[in-house]
Amino acid sequence: MKTILLEKPGRFERVQTVNPRSPGPFEAKVKVKRVGICGSDLHAFRGRQPFFSYPRILGHELGVEILDLGPGDTDLRAGDLCSVEPYLTCGKCIACRNGKTNCCTSLNLIGVHSDGGMREEIIVPMNRLHRSESLSVDQLALIEMLGIGAHSVDRAKLCSGEWVLVIGAGPIGLSVVQFAQIAGANVVLLEQNPDRVDFCKKWFSVAHALDGSGGDITGELERLLDGELPTAVFDATGNAGSMCTAFSYVANGGRLILVGIVQNEIRFQDAEFHRREMTVLSTRNALSSDFTRIISLMESGVVNTDPWITHRAEYDDFVESFPGWLDPSEGVVKAMLSL
Repeated sequence: MKTILLEKPGRFERVQTVNPRSPGPFEAKVKVKRVGICGSDLHAFRGRQPFFSYPRILGHELGVEILDLGPGDTDLRAGDLCSVEPYLTCGKCIACRNGKTNCCTSLNLIGVHSDGGMREEIIVPMNRLHRSESLSVDQLALIEMLGIGAHSVDRAKLCSGEWVLVIGAGPIGLSVVQFAQIAGANVVLLEQNPDRVDFCKKWFSVAHALDGSGGDITGELERLLDGELPTAVFDATGNAGSMCTAFSYVANGGRLILVGIVQNEIRFQDAEFHRREMTVLSTRNALSSDFTRIISLMESGVVNTDPWITHRAEYDDFVESFPGWLDPSEGVVKAMLSL
């Protein structure tokens, strides 16, 4: 079957691999229809992805069609269109036992820790398939990415009318903006790229955007918020310098949510951290309940997916198209591979 293999950093290849076996108990064989391109895929291509080995078949943002089902009680049927929850968990560790399957101690993210969906067919557990009778495969391939933002907003426990700062308007930052607005928050965006700022103003009606390339950001926030600072700050940059600086933007008694991940140390001034009695939260992946909720919000029209997909490729031109998507001037928000 047609497969796209990341042989080593900087080198994709179109190859043929063996079709998967028949599904076992509580497994499904699915046809991969769409693969969303994630920041982790870009990092893997550049050789900067932690917990990663080569060669690897990438792809964890998947819109699929069920081809066959193994034995097991399920309401799924062949022909169903589904989003794949790509987090394979043990179900036994302390995190899983406490309902935090997103941070399972032995979590396996397909397309990162093991081979993923850049191939025609794969086997996945039935309980990792989330069906929709009305969403397109394009929309279903967006749900995992949206889940990152949705879960981070849930972690922050935002209140309606609360002032929130979102740092970084990449795809994850944009998903944070979208779900913070759904929670009723007032969003301020901090972003260096003027095209991303324009995107947020056009599609998400973000009224307040600050230039992240320099200046007195703390002062600008205080002028905007009548001398105060936002009570929730989300850093979605994946940049250690930005994540360290974000501590200074949080109001007394507020919280900082680190959505991005880096391998660097994050440093902050302890006395100031204590003076503000600040809460710092990490956020990882998403839960099954996030997938279910997002599908419902998309089906009802609350979550608009129209703006997301800006670039596309098919099997025959993906290898040639992908390197160009790393260029910021290309204006990629979300690229999608069709198989």
